[in-house]
Amino acid sequence: MPASKGPRGSSKKAKKTGSNVFDMFSQTQLAEFKDGFQIMDRDRDGFIGKQDLRAIFDEVGRLATDGELDDMLKEGENNVNFTTLLHMFASRSSGEIDEDDVIEKAFRAFEKEPGEINSEDLRHMLMSFGDKFTAQEVDDAFDVMDLDEDTGIIDSDSLVSMLTAKSE
Repeated sequence: MPASKGPRGSSKKAKKTGSNVFDMFSQTQLAEFKDGFQIMDRDRDGFIGKQDLRAIFDEVGRLATDGELDDMLKEGENNVNFTTLLHMFASRSSGEIDEDDVIEKAFRAFEKEPGEINSEDLRHMLMSFGDKFTAQEVDDAFDVMDLDEDTGIIDSDSLVSMLTAKSE
């Protein structure tokens, strides 16, 4: 009997350690992260893998190389489950990772060509996922962006510069 108690004790410790990351976020945030994770986990195996990432990039119309996908997965040690995703968010929100770099990478993910974001694609994403923007909120945001009215292209270099401490 004592032999079986040992593993239970260690599993309790593992659960306690894993649950600390859950305490860093509100219930609303956890629900949003869970929704986002489920959207990204295309094959529903409980992990975000290379094919899941490729499908997400394909959906937003951006081609990603195998190297880019591999680099993203390295952060989560190649298989990203929900808890690993939370740890990744927690490390970013705690200042372990430069927030400016996170913001830049987030907007660069929408680029179809370097320095260019299709405004209608961005509008769709802002109104469809996460904390959904209203049409008026998107219009207000677009009013302060460098947007070519003729082509509908947003200058992502200018946008990143405006949102971060980086200069053009």
